[in-house]
Amino acid sequence: MKLHDLRPNQGATHKRKRVGRGTGSGVGKTSGRGTKGQNSRSGGGVAATFEGGQLQLVKRLPKLRGFNNRFKVEYVPVNLDAVNEGFEGGAEVSPATLYATGLLGKLAAPVVLLGRGDVDKALHVKVHRVSKSAVAKVEAAGGSVEILPYAINKNLPRS
Repeated sequence: MKLHDLRPNQGATHKRKRVGRGTGSGVGKTSGRGTKGQNSRSGGGVAATFEGGQLQLVKRLPKLRGFNNRFKVEYVPVNLDAVNEGFEGGAEVSPATLYATGLLGKLAAPVVLLGRGDVDKALHVKVHRVSKSAVAKVEAAGGSVEILPYAINKNLPRS
């Protein structure tokens, strides 16, 4: 077999429709467009968004505004009062233990510890971000806080 012997499979190619080539062709004279009207004209037809004269959906919706940051990190907030109820003294509070107790919906999501409520036991907290008030309350109760590194995606490591 040589290059000039190659042919497409049977039925894979079709002859193009040549319109306006006489009445015997079946698509002569008006070339299958009918007579008169918007769609019979060259360049005619309605816009893709046209809805019969009704105000189009694209005009009814507000335009896209502002800037959406692709790399924004959405933290899952966890407050001190929930941590105080869910953990015993001396326990380690990490994303895995928060997930196990039901305080965290997705294990992969970065966690921020916020300072609402009080903590009355020493906890070793390992989260991705902490508010200043939460750090002060945890350390006042005899605990410690460790910041975990996180990555938005594989190409952009963050800490």
